[in-house]
Amino acid sequence: MSHDPHHKTSQQELVYKLHDKPPFIQSLFAAIQHLLALFVAVITPPLIICQTLGIPAADTSHIISMSLFITGVASFIQMKRFGPVGTGLLSIQGTSFNFLGPIIASGLAMKDGGVTTEAMLAAIFGTALLAAPTEMILSRFLHLARRVISPLVSGIIVTLIGLTLIQLGLTSIGGGFDAMSGGTFGALDNLALAGTVLGIIILMNRSRNPYVRLSSILVAMVTGTLLAWYLGKLAPLEGTLPSMSFPIPLQYGLGFNASLFIPLVLVFLITALEGIGDTTATSEVSGEPVSGPVYMSRLKGCVLGDGINSSLASIFNTFPVSTFSQNNGVIQMTGVASRHVGFFVAGILVIMGLFPAISTLVQRIPEPVLGGATLVMFGSIAAAGVRILSRERLDRRALFIMAISFGMGLGISQRPDILQFMPELIKNVFSSGIAAGGITAILMNIIMPLNQPQADEAAGQQQAEQAG
Repeated sequence: MSHDPHHKTSQQELVYKLHDKPPFIQSLFAAIQHLLALFVAVITPPLIICQTLGIPAADTSHIISMSLFITGVASFIQMKRFGPVGTGLLSIQGTSFNFLGPIIASGLAMKDGGVTTEAMLAAIFGTALLAAPTEMILSRFLHLARRVISPLVSGIIVTLIGLTLIQLGLTSIGGGFDAMSGGTFGALDNLALAGTVLGIIILMNRSRNPYVRLSSILVAMVTGTLLAWYLGKLAPLEGTLPSMSFPIPLQYGLGFNASLFIPLVLVFLITALEGIGDTTATSEVSGEPVSGPVYMSRLKGCVLGDGINSSLASIFNTFPVSTFSQNNGVIQMTGVASRHVGFFVAGILVIMGLFPAISTLVQRIPEPVLGGATLVMFGSIAAAGVRILSRERLDRRALFIMAISFGMGLGISQRPDILQFMPELIKNVFSSGIAAGGITAILMNIIMPLNQPQADEAAGQQQAEQAG
């Protein structure tokens, strides 16, 4: 599996290679490009989780701050590479969208059961901390994992993650859960705000200038928030802000939620496979090898780093992290693959996480504005899953596995009450659509026999891996 022609092309197009140190101004400019690409993606998952679960403003502000702080720390660990941990490439990490569905579903179930906000957060962070070693263990057996969780399986699960989240995006567009209870859900001013945001994103993505496309979501959300302020739909600031906020480990304590554990383990498995894809893409655009021992050690380092960084996220009161693929586009666009630039990005994110004013301002983004942007983001996740599937041979076997898996996943995400009379264990395992569809895809992939060409291809791949 040689990529030498691409490898040479990537190296020729690079202005600064992996170990180069660009001058300060150029480093800062390239770092700002990366921040433009990732800022909205980092703050959105904690913001959606906290708003949906009705978490108080002060706690929401702290959790968003910690997401920025941990994104910086996690990115530094991946880029610096400590022993076997990390890729040593310009690999940016951030709070992952993949975990939204299971966390929100179990959080709402705990709230309905009368659990306090603090106990609910303790259970979410504690369960994530227990599930994160999935990636650490998997990193040692990557070659085996890729046979069980094939691209067909991971494509199904990534598509399910996107499709099950779209409902959340639409809820925000209509004004959120508060608007549902207040009778203003789907009000025309909410739809107009979300439509404006969506329209700006579409218009900016028509541009041939990659910088314009890159900053489309950020520009659209800022414009939407200013329009909401002009229309008097922006909540006033309450109380005084602390000037700085320092990370406090285990601020909410640690708990455990059985129904959240299995879905999280499954999503961690998929996040590991996404990490493999992102690291391959980063190696490709950085002119680094995409086969051989250096490449394999980077893949293992990425997945191991993912697990360790998600554990740190739980300890510092925020949600699991994963590698960000959008930053590969920035490397390609700027021609700067230097991880020295990545250290700038990590430093700026850590500093941003220490100033609560940033997270407090973020919190005031109106729901419809957030909805307009997240509809695009969640749709993009589903589209990424479809892209993974499109690379596979979609024969009768593959289509049958997709049909059963999507049926189970989307069915249970829309009607979770179908499991109400099931034993507790079954309910815990299949409570989320992602878990139901994902487990179905894994089992079907094992049960359904490969046709002869696929069996020959799998055997050839196995021999190649053993030889490598």
